[in-house]
Amino acid sequence: MRLAALLALVGLSALAPGAHAQPDPSAPYAEAAARITEAALADSAAYDRVAHIATTFGPRLSGSDALEAALDWILDAMRADGLEGVRGQPALVPTWVRGEESATLVTPHGEFDLPMLGLGGSVATPPEGIEAEVLVVTSFEELTERADEAAGRIVLFDVPFTTYGQTVQYRTAGAAAAAEAGAVASLVRSVGPSGLSTPHTGTMRYGEGIPEIPHAALTIEGAEWLHRIQARGERPVVRLTMGAETRADRMSRNAIAQVTGRESPDELVILGGHIDSWDVGQGVHDDLAGCVVTWEAVRLLHDLGLRPRRTVQVALWTNEENGLRGAQAFRDSLGDRVSHIQLALESDSGLFDPVGFGYSGGEGGRELLAARVEPLLEGLLKTDADAGPAGITEGGGGADIGPMMRDGVPGLSLRTDNGDYFVYHHTPADTIDKLDPAHVQRAVAATAILIYVAAEMPERLPHGTSASN
Repeated sequence: MRLAALLALVGLSALAPGAHAQPDPSAPYAEAAARITEAALADSAAYDRVAHIATTFGPRLSGSDALEAALDWILDAMRADGLEGVRGQPALVPTWVRGEESATLVTPHGEFDLPMLGLGGSVATPPEGIEAEVLVVTSFEELTERADEAAGRIVLFDVPFTTYGQTVQYRTAGAAAAAEAGAVASLVRSVGPSGLSTPHTGTMRYGEGIPEIPHAALTIEGAEWLHRIQARGERPVVRLTMGAETRADRMSRNAIAQVTGRESPDELVILGGHIDSWDVGQGVHDDLAGCVVTWEAVRLLHDLGLRPRRTVQVALWTNEENGLRGAQAFRDSLGDRVSHIQLALESDSGLFDPVGFGYSGGEGGRELLAARVEPLLEGLLKTDADAGPAGITEGGGGADIGPMMRDGVPGLSLRTDNGDYFVYHHTPADTIDKLDPAHVQRAVAATAILIYVAAEMPERLPHGTSASN
């Protein structure tokens, strides 16, 4: 018996009786995925689009002319791309204006400027500023213990970064806690792991029935400087001046476009990011690059003639940073149609080397999607163990898709090797030079493959009963 025939016989016997080769669930999508990857990696179109918007419009705070001008350009570009259903969805957003601001160390050793940024939503100081002794504390508990020392002083929370979720509470709630203790203003150490004398801004909240006092962020270096002065028994004095102003709400828009599904157009795969940013830097990692990656993924499907059975819709949401009103307007517009959503994907964790996606949803949904998508992402994802497991892992979502997820929609987030994200986050340093074109294009390819499969697969992904972001 010839060797080839013997091998064939052995192969057949291995399959019988009852032994059947399992079909590869990714196979029906392999040809489209190969085309997507080739097209996405052929040029730097997505990176170039990020660079154009960042350079032309700069920071895009809700309520600003820069945000609205950027949205005008984006909507025109979406139409030029040939996408369908292009529209600006109205959303009334807050308007907070920073104004002139400064912090100066007055004593004990002469006057020194302290780099700072007022926190979004803060009230202003009197025109002449507030000059007072600083009380440095390292936690809310320490402030409570030393509340009798806080009256009439500026409270500084010098809290080193652990995780964003743990540390950001001092930025959001610090002013209310300090005011309750009788402080005349409050400062917070910038929320980030490191920095070269770079302050971080961000949103904050006042407590109901508690006086509203000015609230600002110092650099890590500035906060530690004041702490060292206090530790040696001296009382630093700081003069804080802030011209912040909250103006009347202004109408903004979510930018929406789609490729309409060929069989089930009422069923949706939704993806996007938030187009607004803070008013410093260019908001590239937070979240312009995330917006463009999701937009370019949809454009790529259109350009390749890949019209899946379900509609793929990109939404660039307004006002994530200080209100989430764009996300809520989007959810409200869906009404009962939220049950028709196959999944929602958000890219809002910086755009570094892509690692995969995080998934939250009904039981079995992650496995259903991963079996079809993960084999198609080979070569696109970073597989370094330090970046976390590649592929589709448990746990995903985002602030803008949160309202949909709370109604059970499966939520995904783009995962990247973003160890430096909170170094740039909400700072003047979040600029285009921090972005790698290769990372952007690979993220476009991976995202386009995932949304194509999710929109084309015959199965519906299971909704949860009470998913959250």
